[in-house]
Amino acid sequence: HSAIWLEVRKIAFSIPEEVQLLRVMSFSFAKKISFKEVLFTDATVPGIVSILEDLPKLVEVELKDCKLLGTGHWDIQIQANQSQSLRVLTIEKLSIEEFYLFTDLQAVLDLLSIFTKITVENTKVFLVPCRLSQQLLSLQYLDLSANLLGDQSLEHSACQGGWPLLQTLNLSQNSLSDLKMTGKSLSHLKKLILLDISQNNFGEIPDVCEWPENLKYLNLSSTQIPKLTTCIPSTLEVLDVSANNLEEFSLQLPLLKELYLAKNQLKTLPDATAIPNLVAMSIRRNKLNSFSKEAFESFKKMELLDASANNFICSCKFLSFIQHQAGIAQVLVGWPENYICDSPLVVRGTEVGAVQLSLMECYRSLMVSLICALVFLVVLLLVAIGYKYHAVWYMRMTWAWLQAKRKPKRAPPKDICYDAFVSYSENDSNWVEDVMVQELEQACPPFRLCLHKRDFVPGKWIVDNIIDSMEKSHKTLFVLSEHFVQSEWCKYELDFSHFRLFDENNDAAILILLEPIQSQAIPKRFCKLRKIMNTKTYLEWPLEEEQQEMFWFNLKVALKS
Repeated sequence: HSAIWLEVRKIAFSIPEEVQLLRVMSFSFAKKISFKEVLFTDATVPGIVSILEDLPKLVEVELKDCKLLGTGHWDIQIQANQSQSLRVLTIEKLSIEEFYLFTDLQAVLDLLSIFTKITVENTKVFLVPCRLSQQLLSLQYLDLSANLLGDQSLEHSACQGGWPLLQTLNLSQNSLSDLKMTGKSLSHLKKLILLDISQNNFGEIPDVCEWPENLKYLNLSSTQIPKLTTCIPSTLEVLDVSANNLEEFSLQLPLLKELYLAKNQLKTLPDATAIPNLVAMSIRRNKLNSFSKEAFESFKKMELLDASANNFICSCKFLSFIQHQAGIAQVLVGWPENYICDSPLVVRGTEVGAVQLSLMECYRSLMVSLICALVFLVVLLLVAIGYKYHAVWYMRMTWAWLQAKRKPKRAPPKDICYDAFVSYSENDSNWVEDVMVQELEQACPPFRLCLHKRDFVPGKWIVDNIIDSMEKSHKTLFVLSEHFVQSEWCKYELDFSHFRLFDENNDAAILILLEPIQSQAIPKRFCKLRKIMNTKTYLEWPLEEEQQEMFWFNLKVALKS
């Protein structure tokens, strides 16, 4: 009995017998009952209404995402006990498959006079019968948003004598298209104060319209209005015309206190003399780039101005003007982010008087251009430095090293195909191919040599060819000469050999000095080659024929080791 809110969820009431499950609620003192994802039929609605009428403290009934199978032809006449407490009915997204055949709810007319607040949202309502509207004698709040009401059906729904005490009416997201007819249909509602007809499609509006005489709040946002006219009632205190195509605002609204103009095309502030009592205005996301001191000071009673997300040109003069405009309690202007200023004017917690705008904030276009030029010069300088100091070569060598590190240190013996891989300059090819290859491959037993011209796989990346050839070779022969250290081809082979061979501290590398060469002549980027020439013995090709036999003997011994 202590529960004040009961919720019935995911239950199907298809036959009257199933409704008796709810009979226990008759003894509850709950103030609110919610039905969510519940199935009703024409046969079960009378029984459920009867149970709800018996709840002594029930104030609100809510239906969300429910389904009704039927057309309102209820078999049993609902006997109205006239609940003394029930006041609020909320229906959201009620599915009625044959909604176009639904009746005029004649059976429940006697139950409706007690409600003060009714919401029927997103339920495909296209008409409220006139007799039903006339029976809503206590209704003060009506929400019919996201339905199918049109101009003609609204005229019938809001007939004479209907909704006599209505103060708030929400008709947003319907099918209204004639603002003059909408105003005329509602003009007899003497008590109506707030009207929301946003997200309809009115387009062009006339110059003269009829409205409820006490209307103070009007929402016309997102209604495709290109220009405001005197059709707008002069009794308004709050007007929302956001998200339209307005390029100006020149209405005379002497009582207006709040004005919402966001998401339009305005380039200047409205004329303050036409809205002298304005207290708050939102003009964000328009096309303002500045406003004059006179236009700003003319709003005598303004307490809040939201002009953020516009195209303000930040200047020291504009900032100085804002700094001394303490009459407005809060100003949102936004350069280039939203600065929130209050009295004493504050920008993000700091008094505006103490704020010094940076060059970037005051001269953004110039500063962006200078920064772009500076970035371009820095990139150009880095490219030049990289070219001079062989940055690309070092990156290629690092890539080769990373590839090599992911592979086994040594290939299995069964994968060794060559006795030696020969690295040499193209300028030394005559000696290599005509002298060394002939001597070694025709020896007894012959040596198997890997030459790039003959044994590299066509179409394969050169670094991969070098890595694979060295891994499949027992030794690597480097034929060193002045041409070798200047050859771009040999750089690739030395890239890998630096990390793959020399880092292993083994004797896989055999150096042949084809001609006298100083270690200082080797480029500095081949630092490890310079070091190995200073620390390891290498074979030097003799010009005298009698010494060449000893050279070949030593080379063959090295290859066999």
